[in-house]
Amino acid sequence: MINPFADAPQGVQAAPHDVRLVAAGYQVAVREVDFGAVRDKETLMLAFLSGLGLTQNFGRNWDALYDVLTDPGQRPARFALMLCDYARFRRRAAGLARELEGVLCDAQKDAAGQGRALWLLAEEPESDTKHW
Repeated sequence: MINPFADAPQGVQAAPHDVRLVAAGYQVAVREVDFGAVRDKETLMLAFLSGLGLTQNFGRNWDALYDVLTDPGQRPARFALMLCDYARFRRRAAGLARELEGVLCDAQKDAAGQGRALWLLAEEPESDTKHW
């Protein structure tokens, strides 16, 4: 079984089968973002708005997303984003996925610099790769 919580967060990783159960054992809070209906940046930001439980005043841009992921007042010190239906999203919107991954990985590095952890877990791994 894959257990991303045994190591430091590193890019987008394949999610374990029972992510919430495994995360609870490592005291990691999990929020899900569903990419099933994401077609463009607008629907991507709406997916994060819904998945992270943000208010309507969320800026819906890359900087705003980065800020909510790295703000210690908004996220727990050990936090995982479950990226649902992510592999299909990457196939249908490759350019947008690259931009998003840049923001997510920058947020992950910033969190690590603050002594925090941000795991990026894809529910639907491509082939047998562990990291994107």
